[in-house]
Amino acid sequence: MLYDPRMVAPMRAELSSAGVRELTTAAEVDAFMADTIGTALLIINSVCGCAAGSARPGVRRALAHPLRPARAATVFAGQDPEATARARGYFPELPPSSPSFVLLKDGRPVRYVSRQMIEGQDPERVSAILVAAFQELAAPAVG
Repeated sequence: MLYDPRMVAPMRAELSSAGVRELTTAAEVDAFMADTIGTALLIINSVCGCAAGSARPGVRRALAHPLRPARAATVFAGQDPEATARARGYFPELPPSSPSFVLLKDGRPVRYVSRQMIEGQDPERVSAILVAAFQELAAPAVG
């Protein structure tokens, strides 16, 4: 189901105003995924209540942390089906979930936060989950 773009505009702006790049086409997803150097965060956005109350505010808070991924992008489930399907296609081992986050290092998924981990959490807890993952990525490898 596609939602009225006027209704979704503030939901998009909540992330884009925090520096998250919107990917609205499969080609944009492919370009984002082709850059495999460093760290990245891919956000599957949604119109649901847990996206509004927990996921988007949590992401905004986490991205204000000094240890953050070099790049962040989002696709919008229910609004940009082609881009969302393409993004999910890069991670067939991960169950589809909206909202959700995939943290990447050098093009590989290293952390997945599904809706089940977001739903019922406050934005501070969602932010803490993401910041902990950011800190893990920033830590030097042992061994």
